Amino acid sequence: MEANIEWKGGMSFETEVEGFKFMLDAHEKVGGQGKGPRPKGLTLASLGGCTGMDVVSILKKMKVEYNTFNIKVSSEISEEHPKKFTKIVVNYIFEGKDLSIPKIKKAINLSQERYCGVIASLKPQVKISSKLIINEEEII
Repeated sequence: MEANIEWKGGMSFETEVEGFKFMLDAHEKVGGQGKGPRPKGLTLASLGGCTGMDVVSILKKMKVEYNTFNIKVSSEISEEHPKKFTKIVVNYIFEGKDLSIPKIKKAINLSQERYCGVIASLKPQVKISSKLIINEEEII
């Protein structure tokens, strides 16, 4: 796997990954022009997409049906340079009728502990935790 990142002036870079092109840019306060997301945000998106694809695949095999599934990933960043992730929280948000909480928890755990390469790449340097929310209710 590889990515090509080409400088396009200022703080923006055109990025190509697997034939898909998109822009990266820095925050305006450090010279960015709002031409694209910042790299750390894409890391969070990659983590969410990675674990989300795992969970969808596992739940399909378990024959668990749901109406909606959303992932919200938030983080805390260190104050000093290099400004790195210190904490990441992954919220798995489902809506549906008669959802199997044990099966959903199992799918999330399998993703986090065995399958998601992005999570595995960030651990143990970053504390990663998660929450399961079903029909707007946080499940412990």
